Amino acid sequence: MSETRRLRGLYAVTPDETGDERLAALAGQVLAGRPALLQYRNKLAGPSQRRAQAAALLDLCRAAGVPLIINDDLALALDIGADGVHLGRDDGDLAAARRALGSGRILGVTCYADLERARAGAAAGVDYVAFGAMFLSSTKPTAPPAPFALLSRAKAEFGLPVAAIGGITLDNAAQVAAAGADLIAVVGDVFAAPDPAARAAGYRALFQAEPGLA
Repeated sequence: MSETRRLRGLYAVTPDETGDERLAALAGQVLAGRPALLQYRNKLAGPSQRRAQAAALLDLCRAAGVPLIINDDLALALDIGADGVHLGRDDGDLAAARRALGSGRILGVTCYADLERARAGAAAGVDYVAFGAMFLSSTKPTAPPAPFALLSRAKAEFGLPVAAIGGITLDNAAQVAAAGADLIAVVGDVFAAPDPAARAAGYRALFQAEPGLA
């Protein structure tokens, strides 16, 4: 997918927020900072609330011109017409997800610190591969550390955008980008910031000089 291969910038990931209005308000602020992608991830909400929240976020993303990715739930992504899905180790077969999404939507895969998983994802037709945790992470405290060298190695081997996640803040994001990350996935440092729009814009500024980023 040629458009996703040019994606670079902030990959904003929502927190476990059960307040629908608060989540929408926070997401609206983050979208004002023009992230490359927004991922809906909420491990605390039930199915009906997840659908309602995802649908509301899709409306906000459409207005902002930012693709919405659904975490771990292909059925939900297809149900609401989201722009793609991000799958972890136990979230279904990647090749089947690719077929269900078609060629026009985004499929991402969590690779942890495992280059073989990225290799399998590339063979199945994913649009980006994600590695982490890059640093200690409160979101995924048990995730094994991912060496920075994986980022450049995966980019060279697969020719796909490479996302980095786990403990990233604006203070350490530049070194992650320099190591080869095309997408920097962040939860708390953006959504819990005093000014989420400004924080999102700060991440975007790391990539402003890169070709292909509007």
